[in-house]
Amino acid sequence: MARNTQVSADPNAPPITHILAEFVAGHPSRGWSDAVEHEAHRTFMNWLGCAVGASHHEAGEAALAAIATLQPAPQATVLGRKDRVDIASAALVNGITSHTFDFDDTHLKTIIHPAGPVASALLALAELTGASGRQVIDALVLGIDVSCRIGNLMYPDHYDRGWHITGSTGGLGAAAGCARLLGLDTQATAMALGIAASQPIGMREQFGTMTKPFHPGGAARAGLMAALMAKHGYTASARALEAPRGMIQTISAKCDWREATDELGRRFEISFNTYKPFACGIVIHPSIDACAQLRAQGVKPEQVERIELKVHSLVLELTGKKEPADGLQAKFSVYHGCAAGLMFGRAAEEEFSDEVVNRPDMVALRRKVVATVDDAIDEASADVTAVLTDGRRIHVFVEHAIGSLENPMSDAQLEGKFHGLSDPVLGARPTSRLIAACWELAAAKDVRGLAALAVPA
Repeated sequence: MARNTQVSADPNAPPITHILAEFVAGHPSRGWSDAVEHEAHRTFMNWLGCAVGASHHEAGEAALAAIATLQPAPQATVLGRKDRVDIASAALVNGITSHTFDFDDTHLKTIIHPAGPVASALLALAELTGASGRQVIDALVLGIDVSCRIGNLMYPDHYDRGWHITGSTGGLGAAAGCARLLGLDTQATAMALGIAASQPIGMREQFGTMTKPFHPGGAARAGLMAALMAKHGYTASARALEAPRGMIQTISAKCDWREATDELGRRFEISFNTYKPFACGIVIHPSIDACAQLRAQGVKPEQVERIELKVHSLVLELTGKKEPADGLQAKFSVYHGCAAGLMFGRAAEEEFSDEVVNRPDMVALRRKVVATVDDAIDEASADVTAVLTDGRRIHVFVEHAIGSLENPMSDAQLEGKFHGLSDPVLGARPTSRLIAACWELAAAKDVRGLAALAVPA
């Protein structure tokens, strides 16, 4: 029987691969506003703190044990540890640990966590080449722009199909950033993007397992290798992104080409980056914020008969686990998030430990959460009412949670978060020195000095 080989696709798509390659290779250094420059430093610092904080998690330990079998060359730092491995493996492990706590940055327009793939690849490569901080910041801004613009182009269809968009676009961002760091011209950068386009990584089925943080790590490694291969003459389709059987039209029915090119070089997607105050899926944050506000108003867990939660359908689709068995699953449980907010007034990594997740009082409290869908409520909002045993009803509506673009974390709050993650690994004074180095990254002549500060004494 003959197969139907017709492709329902756009054969006249603009040359996105070439346009983005030309942008990455040719955009001037520091060619953006002071606000974008500052956001790049915030992004790098937040990524680094998350990677250091999870550096001894069992997911990182398992990945390093596998890598050790390959007898890697000691080229680059594993953040938060004394181990040194080859640059591809460093990109992989640091990408994994940066996402393990689900505490990393979020580009809310696409739910991409952009720094994990891009920064993990860049720091590893920069250690090998002796790149300056200026070069790293330039590559970070441009690499994140590529990954998020491709995300804008495909979201939400691509995500709704089951792809973990951080992994599937992150390899492109890592390839673009590493191509910039290597000084590749437009043609070679297009080849790097083309090689990366054949390696989209990650399915949403893996959420709640160690393989979710593998996605940004795997994307970092894939993008780094794509750039190195392109540097040495490896070729790919010049239309790998936009062709009818290219990456984008293969994995998404939505192909809004304008999203890749609109205001290119004038609007930078890193400007829309946000940072998590809570160590879990971003759609849980408004609910946690609301329950923390209830606690601040004097509501105690033992007073609660039930918590009535109204949220957008996406919240329960992504984080509807009612009975999480461990900390990784709890990061995708809005029920646990509400219980943590009310019990502790916070939801950092400690509140997602296996021990806390399985505490009898936490199990009992999250079973009092009654969640219903109301799609009139924005996915970034939450409507919460605590019904108390004495009949009182105390209501909180959160339109924009702390950490959102409308209610962002301050620099001081980001530093506090960094200390909370890094102090147990490096110590408070070394962490302060590392934070200072992050703020001064653009002035660093060689980023290897900063990487050395992320190693325990």
